[in-house]
This record gives sequence, structure tokens and C-alpha cells, in this order.
Amino acid sequence: MSDLSTPLDLLLLPTWLVPVEPAGVVWKDHALGVRDGRIVLLAPRAEAMRHAAREIRELPGHLLAPGLINAHGHAAMSLFRGLADDLPLLAWLKEHIWPAEARWVDEEFVRDGTELAIAEQIKGGISCFSDMYFFPEVASERVHRSGIRAQMCIPVLDFPTPGARDADEALRKGLELFDNLKLHPRIKVAFGPHAPYSVGDARLENVRVLAEELDAGIHMHVHETAFEVQQSLELHGMRPLARLARLGLLGPRFQAVHLTQVNDEDLGLLVETNSSVIHCPESNLKLASGFCPVERLWNAGVNVAIGTDGAASNNDLDLLGETRTAALLAKAVAGSASALDAHRALRMATLNGARALGLEEETGSLELGKLADLVAFDLSRLAQQPIYDPVSQLIYASTRDCVQHLWVGGKQLLDAGRLTRLDEERILATSRTWGERIAGKVH
Repeated sequence: MSDLSTPLDLLLLPTWLVPVEPAGVVWKDHALGVRDGRIVLLAPRAEAMRHAAREIRELPGHLLAPGLINAHGHAAMSLFRGLADDLPLLAWLKEHIWPAEARWVDEEFVRDGTELAIAEQIKGGISCFSDMYFFPEVASERVHRSGIRAQMCIPVLDFPTPGARDADEALRKGLELFDNLKLHPRIKVAFGPHAPYSVGDARLENVRVLAEELDAGIHMHVHETAFEVQQSLELHGMRPLARLARLGLLGPRFQAVHLTQVNDEDLGLLVETNSSVIHCPESNLKLASGFCPVERLWNAGVNVAIGTDGAASNNDLDLLGETRTAALLAKAVAGSASALDAHRALRMATLNGARALGLEEETGSLELGKLADLVAFDLSRLAQQPIYDPVSQLIYASTRDCVQHLWVGGKQLLDAGRLTRLDEERILATSRTWGERIAGKVH
């Protein structure tokens, strides 16, 4: 219970409050109080009104929930949105995206593309995201200025990349960034080896040792396509996940992104090592990569989070829409209408994401003592009526334009749909300029 003698910084009074933990709960006419960036009060409205507060926000018709967590993306690739649509993964990468990156990606591209992605994500109710892209030190500066929370992944590949002549330079710069940000309140640094097919055993061993020394996450595309698995069987005599297990990479810090191909052996490894899976349904659908068996993983006890992937392959950073797709797809894949119900889908987009990123003690649910990472959804519109279960209406009948307010660590980044720290008009103008430059060169 909050101390009555000290005023709250903020008191929020929504119609519905969904804490996510405990699971499946919806509190009606309850309030949430914030002091010093943390949740210090959760109480019925009448009781909460006894507390003094510097700011009181009435939120009629709103559902208050933890901020959404986008557990996988490539933020700066927003500037390649729609550049090479309707192509299979390898053709998309090798013939279009990698050449475009070689031509265009520099510090300016990453700065402007990351800012576009952050703005889009804040307006969509995302309070935290994981980013895996080049020049992470530049992207981190945009995160710092914007007020959003993030995991920045150091890109590691066995060939030269923008910003690093080789993997050794990428890791050296990554360690510098880790050191510079180790006390940052909103940014965590993790290792991002691209994929089993683009990083060799020796380099993966380096990553494992460093991640253990620094207690850092390992974020990696794994089993994205059937071809990737078949190629690994031919080259290494084992499936990629088994190879990663042999090298010691799997564990509570490991974040397996995509995972559309799962057999019994894979499932056993994930359960045994307590590794997390990050599901990117729309990107997987668009690239025809396959279907992650979410319900099977969940029932086995695997932590499954959700990500948008980059806007170049999605084509948006709409985690609410992604969650709806995930819920519908899970039913079709499992052959069960009760698979991944709305409440579990919201958990996947919040607390499961926090757990995957190693942040579950601080964010992902509305619990006393946790950081005030909050999103308010307006459920008062025509298409959402009538409301029997507000969480079902959020997942199945709402779009991200119902996001009205977003707080990260108690600081408001979105107020009535308006960005409070970022200049939307300037970001729009900069993004259009990039589009004209890239289109002029591509076509």
C-alpha cells in the first residue's frame, strides 16, 4: 500500500485495469498510482481517491495494461519498408536487402531509421523493444533521447558489415557499448549473432563466453526456414538448435527468434535449457517461412514472446496487430479454437517479452514495485461495442489507433495520441527524403 503522507506523482483511473500477473484478471474501476517511476498503488477507485496526487488522469472507457514489448526487430530497416515485397526470404535478402544495406546503411541511415521506428512503436503502445541492427551505438543514442526502453543487440556475422570490418571489430565495439551503457536505466546490451548459417562455431564460442561473463542475452534468428534446417543437417550433421546446444549457447539468456521448424528433439532442448522463443508471425507469413507451433511450445512450458521483425518484411511495427495475428494463427496451427486465448496473447506481448529479455523483475506486468511502463487503450469506439471481455475486444476488435497514452518509467511519451518527446513532422519529412533517395537509386 502506498504511503498516504507522500503525494503520488500520477494517479490513473481507467475503466479496466489488466495487470497480466496474476493471469487472466481484469479489475474494473480500479486505480494505479505512480511515484518515482514505479507502481506504488493498485486499489479500488474509492480507496485510491484518498491519496493525494500531483496529477490525476481520468481514463473513462480505457483499458490500462503493461506497455507492449516488441521482442524482435531491426528498427532502422523501417527506411526499407516496402522496398522488395512478395519475395522468398533468401531472394529477398541476397538480391535486394543486403545490396541495399551495402549501398545505404551508415550512421545517418541508422539514426533516422531508428527514430522513425521508435516513433511508430510509441504510437502503437510499445514501451520496450529489442533491436538487432548495425551501428547499435547510434541507435542507442536515439533510444536514450526518446525515453523508450530497449535491448540493443550487437550484430555478429562472419563477414564485413556496415560499421564493422569483421566480427572481431563488431564485438570490440559491442563491448565498449556494453561498458558505456551498463548503468543506463532503460537500455540493456545483448549479443546478436545473426543466424547459425552466418556465424561459425569459433565465433559462437566467443559470444557464449562473453555473454556468460557479462550476464548478457543472446538474440539469434534460429530455424527460420526448413531450408536452413536442411542445410545445417548437410553441413554439420545436426539441426541448428542441436548445434547451438552443443556449443553451450542455449539457456535462460538465449532468445530464439522465428523458430518455425520444431521437432521433438528441438522442443526437448528448449524445455531443458529454459530458452525463450520469439514468435514473428506476420514476417513468417509474408516470407512463407513457416509456422511457429506456439500452443505446443506454451503447453510444454517454453516462454514464448512476440516480435514484429523489421518493417522491411512485415511491413509495420504494430505489435497489437501482430498479437492478433499470433492468436488467430495459433488456433489454425494447433487445430483448436481455444489455443492462445486473448489473455495469453496479451501476456505473450507483455510479461513473456520481458522474461525473454531478462526484464521480468522490472516490467511486463502491473505489480507493486515494478517500473511504471503503461499503455492506455481507448475501447469506447463503435467497432468495440458491446464489451463483454475487454481483453478479447482489445485483441480481436481493436487496432493500434486506439492507443491513447504511453508511459515508460512513469514518464509520458504519448499523450492523447501525440508524441511528447519526438517531432513527428520532422521524422515524416526525413523519412520521405530517404525514400526519394533510395527509390531514385533502386529504380
